[in-house]
Amino acid sequence: MSPARLLRLPQLARLLTLALTLVLAIGLFAPSGHATPAAARGGAAPAPTGPAPQPATGTPESADGEGRFASADRRSPLPLDTRPAEARPSVKAAGLAAQSACNVGDFTGRTGSALVQQITSVDTQCINQLFQLTGTDAGGAFREEQMTTVAYALRDASAGYPGDDSTAVGQLVLYLRAGYFVQWYHSGDVGTYGTTLQTAIRAALDAFFASAHSRDVSSANAAILGEAVTLIDSAQENIRYLWVVRQLLNDYVSATWNPVGMAWAVNPAFTVLFRGHQLTGFEAAVEADPSVLDALSGFVARNEDQVGGAYGVLEYNSAKELGRFLKYPGLQAKVRPLAQALAAQAAPSGRMVYQWAAVAESVGYYDAANCSYYGTCNAADQLKSGVLKVNYTCSQSIRLIAQALDSAQLTTACTSLTGQDAYFHSVVRDDGPVKDDHNDTIEVVVFHSSFDYQVLAAAIYGIDTNNGGIYLEGDPAAVGNQPRFLCYEAEWVRPAFQIWNLNHEYTHYLDGRFDMYGDFNAGMSTPTVWWVEGFAEYVSYSYRQVTNDGAVAAAARHTYKLSDLFDTVYGDQERVYRWGYLAVRYMLEQHRADVDAVLAKYRVGDWNGARTLLKTTIGTGYDADFDSWLTACANGACATTPTVPKVPECTAADTRQLGANCGRSNVAATTGNYAHFYLLVPAGTQQVKITTSGGTGNADLYYNPGSWAYTNAYAARSAGPDNSETLTVTNPPAGYVYFSLYAQQGFSGVNVTSQF
Repeated sequence: MSPARLLRLPQLARLLTLALTLVLAIGLFAPSGHATPAAARGGAAPAPTGPAPQPATGTPESADGEGRFASADRRSPLPLDTRPAEARPSVKAAGLAAQSACNVGDFTGRTGSALVQQITSVDTQCINQLFQLTGTDAGGAFREEQMTTVAYALRDASAGYPGDDSTAVGQLVLYLRAGYFVQWYHSGDVGTYGTTLQTAIRAALDAFFASAHSRDVSSANAAILGEAVTLIDSAQENIRYLWVVRQLLNDYVSATWNPVGMAWAVNPAFTVLFRGHQLTGFEAAVEADPSVLDALSGFVARNEDQVGGAYGVLEYNSAKELGRFLKYPGLQAKVRPLAQALAAQAAPSGRMVYQWAAVAESVGYYDAANCSYYGTCNAADQLKSGVLKVNYTCSQSIRLIAQALDSAQLTTACTSLTGQDAYFHSVVRDDGPVKDDHNDTIEVVVFHSSFDYQVLAAAIYGIDTNNGGIYLEGDPAAVGNQPRFLCYEAEWVRPAFQIWNLNHEYTHYLDGRFDMYGDFNAGMSTPTVWWVEGFAEYVSYSYRQVTNDGAVAAAARHTYKLSDLFDTVYGDQERVYRWGYLAVRYMLEQHRADVDAVLAKYRVGDWNGARTLLKTTIGTGYDADFDSWLTACANGACATTPTVPKVPECTAADTRQLGANCGRSNVAATTGNYAHFYLLVPAGTQQVKITTSGGTGNADLYYNPGSWAYTNAYAARSAGPDNSETLTVTNPPAGYVYFSLYAQQGFSGVNVTSQF
């Protein structure tokens, strides 16, 4: 695929869900001129400038999935815990337990000291809920007068800050963060913030960071300090408090800081730097005092023992943020030797690969002409050969490239992928690939962990990795195009083995090849997200026979009408993935003929025709029934997963004869012997597909167009590690063709299906 296509991710990617919650370390990126939600609703709110404040502690930025592509210089620092949100524990300020839900009126109805008393009387979980305020509630809680009051209260409380939350400093900090967050996205509701609040927040932050106990190395201080560092960025005071960043980096000692959670206070410092680049005067401030660059370099060199461990993300973020300063010509003389030294002490393989990748990625964006100075020329190729050492053929159509899978794990992954083909085709009832689709092979790239994916997939493939995996389709009409999807092992379930979203992403490949004409951008010309993501979720859960608990819980809330779900676009992650799953499952179970009609339009690229079927022919006609179905789903009907559809048994008297869209079950052969089959192909047939699945032992599938197929007489074969085999024959000759199952190991109970 061309670089131009890489820079237009929507044309390439069907994205999975389950994106990463960026706790304490990262917020929502909003460039100047970003349309706020209020404006999207029709409000007249002006578009703010600068970086958007960060979301609530423990609140997902993207709960389930889609990553937004940006070039590397806009990729945020990584969170300490790179697992998807669903796999993470809840993060709360130290020593505070969850209490009852907030009463919003307790905040909007109070001013002055009464407001401050209310804030300090509740826990942080209550205040976290205020990040969601809109409308008059948002204005009542967070107008400038209220925020100024709370900022001065933080100033006063900070004078006697004891290093823990016994004086409720944490609640005051979090309330201010919530106010900046809500005002950014709903400024029409909250109003503008000016110099009055700026003076107050500077006084508050000055007082907090001047407090001796703000530097305590303790678990009690860690969470509050981390929130205060995050507040620097929320208030866009990144330049004023560069000294705080420098101090944190220089003071950090892994042996004493990490055991008490102080890493959570350090990591937000990298976000202060990352988003400082968006503020006028930031470059000049660093040029005037470049000591923060020495702090970044020293942080990496001093803590290389952490690389590869639980806190290795800190070193990666420090190297990445140092490299980002290569963008400024006035700082390159200072940054170049520091970055070169970091690259020289690392390598594109082994334990230090993350540090090398951080430097290489920055050099590639800001100083590529001098890549030889750093030793990072052809960085993607160096990393591929150094990291992705496992190359395994699952079948004729699936090649698996991995960082660290062993033979048993490769077998497990391949079995899951090859076995999914038959299930997929039985659900969609396709007639073969859509016209002009040449994506007849898929490359599956598996990284060893979520952290490896975040760092190495970004550096190798030039993509944003703020997601749970990604499918890069490319242009299926281009001969030689190589589709691939990138995923990773779920390290949080070890010693169990799981590749996160393996079946979801593979469904995107199959769906794009057999159901959706053209590339991804073509399929998005009208709203098709309900199907693209909902069907990937449906297949992933139903094929694996796993209950989609998140979707069942969503069903109980009755949030959407079916007719509204046909309008879904990327954005609200629960709507995209959980409600997409519910819409697809309902339509397949209750209105199969309508699904077939819609897919017939999708397969020829008649997007407007499909849209008319959904929005006009169906329209609101199923809304009431869908609502009733949701009730049944929430009450247990969706607790069981759909059974695998089965093709009918072939009816010819000769059990060796296959037919159109039928199968033979309970096929068996002893080791070294064969089970032979033949098929009469009508003239003009474009494709024949034979699939085997189930049973015990190991059967390999062979094809011969002119006579019985044997291991020494065949035109094509599928020889995986089990009984999940697929052979697709394009433009087969008219007349009889032959397929055989060879018993690499004696097998029984195998199912053979034929489609053409």
